[in-house]
This record gives sequence, C-alpha cells and structure tokens, in this order.
Amino acid sequence: MTQEDQTWEIQTFQELEQYERKIFDLKQLIEISKGLNSTLEYNVLIDSILLTCMGHMQLIKAGIFLLKGLDDNCFVLHRNYKGFELSHSVEYAIAGDSPLIRYLETHTFCFTMPELRKEFSGGSELAILDAVDPLLVVPLKGKGRMNGIIVLGERINQLPFNESEKEYLLNIASLAGIAIQNAYLYELATTDMMTKLKIHHFFQTALIEEKERALKNRLPLSLMMIDIDHFKNFNDTYGHQCGDIVLKNVAAIIKDTCRQIDVVARYGGEEMSVVMPRTTMEDALIAAERVRRNIEIARVKNRGIDLSVTVSVGVSQFDPEKDKETRDIIERADRALYLSKQNGRNRVSFLE
Repeated sequence: MTQEDQTWEIQTFQELEQYERKIFDLKQLIEISKGLNSTLEYNVLIDSILLTCMGHMQLIKAGIFLLKGLDDNCFVLHRNYKGFELSHSVEYAIAGDSPLIRYLETHTFCFTMPELRKEFSGGSELAILDAVDPLLVVPLKGKGRMNGIIVLGERINQLPFNESEKEYLLNIASLAGIAIQNAYLYELATTDMMTKLKIHHFFQTALIEEKERALKNRLPLSLMMIDIDHFKNFNDTYGHQCGDIVLKNVAAIIKDTCRQIDVVARYGGEEMSVVMPRTTMEDALIAAERVRRNIEIARVKNRGIDLSVTVSVGVSQFDPEKDKETRDIIERADRALYLSKQNGRNRVSFLE
C-alpha cells in the first residue's frame, strides 16, 4: 500500500468516525427531546434539564436562571440548581429587561465568563453570574423568547468544554427552551391568575389521577378543603381590592406550607383545596393544622392596616369502600369544613 493510499485510508476512517459520532449525537438528542417533552410539569421538567446537562457533560454543578413567576420579569436561581454552594442570604436575580438578557437573546453562543465580560459591557448582572462562578453560560431560548440562562459548573474530568460539546449544549438548550415554553403555556392555562393556584378543572383532574394511583399502588390519599373565615367582611369593610389582597396572601401561605407533590387549587370564591398524595389522615391533619396556624399568625397589610385572617379547614382521606366517585371524598371534606365553621371557625375538622 502506498503512502497516498494509507493517508486516504486514515482520512476515510476519521471521516467515518465523525459521521458515526454525529449519528450518535442525533440519536441522543432525539431521546433527550422525547424525555423533555414527556412532561408539562414545570418542576419535573427543570430537574430533567439539569440532570440531562449533568449526565451528558459529566458535570458536578448545574443550574438554571428562570422567570420567578408567570407574570414576573425577573430571572432567578432559586432551588433550580444542583452542586453549587450558594448563599441563602443573596438573591441571585437578573432583571428580564436588563442589557445582559437583551444581549443573550440576540447571541446564541455558549460563553465562558471571560468571553462574556469581553463581549458584553454590562454591570451588576455580571456580578450576579460571577457570584455563581460558572464555567459556561448558555442562553435558554424557545419560540422567539428568552426562557432562562443555563449555568454549568465544575466537570468530573476537570476538562474545558470543546467546540463540539458547546454545539451539543446549544442543541440541548434549544430543545429545553421549547419544552419550557410549552410548560409555561400549560402553566398559564391551568393557573388562576389571581391566587397563582391551580384552577378548579385541574384540581378535579388531579384528584381523579391521584385516586387511580392510590388504588393501583395501595397508597393513602387525603384531601384538604379550606375556606377563609368572614371573607365577606373584608370586602364590605375595606373594599374588594382588600378582599383580593387577602385571597392572594392566604393562597401564598397555603402554597408555601404544602409540599411540591401536593396540588393546591382555588376551588371557587374564597375556598381552596389541597390534594395530598401518599398522605394518611393523621399526617393530613398535621399539615392542615400547620396551614391554619401559619395563616392565623400572619398579618395582611392593607393601606397601612394589619388585618388578621383565619381559615376553617376540613380533611378527608380516600376510602375505596366509600369513595366510588371523586365527588364522594370532596363532599366528605366539605362537610368537615362546615363542621369547623359551625364549631366556631379557625379550626381543623375531619370526617372518616
């Protein structure tokens, strides 16, 4: 074999290796796409994105700056990170209308911090990223809008990211951005914008699903119904805007007190509900008392006045023998709620 033939053979082999690698990467991206689009639950999706980046890039640290809420315009690194040791006294937040976000929105690249400092002449928002100390910053975009910023930290192999890996990460970010946008739209469609709790229809669907899961896996399931005491008085005395403030505050306390797996919904008017998977009556009563107490000790501020708010709570546990329909467990929790009302309000009652 001549030297020329050997050279040609080596080049051909290298080209075949490159094609095989591209085919493998494409197959991986298809699987990633399937995985990211298999759920519309926001928290599950964010975990999936983080674990995907960490697994494929052999990362010890990864996080995502995401919009703080449905109607917020601020990207924050709050709970949605793994491995980074961050100070709980610092709010890692970047305004959605900041120059950095506008810059990243128009530049689809993976940036190291030195590259970002060189290319972008920003100020305080770069200090926020410096405090996190990422090795790589990846814009997260989908359907024409900025959905977040992926920050990637230390790698297991301690190697820098090469150009092929950066391109691969941009592809993951593109898929993740679309998945987040879909989840955002789903969240928007299933959320009561006044209280930021789930809407009634979502609650009914979730209760049916959890009931079926409880039956199949022989797991406990409980339901909490909550009603604001003397709610009409707030509207009549201070006006409907005060009533709205009370609703928002109570909803926020309930949501903060409950677990992530619980489904907290606005049942209707000033009544709210909590579907509690894998929860016995005993544990549900402890959770209900915690909700009642947290609302009682809080103070709602309205035009300089501190208002005291209390709630009545009813609890029931799913019983396969009694609850042939989902309305059966709802009716029992509702009767327990009105038992609390009849016995003086600001208390928790239950019906087995």
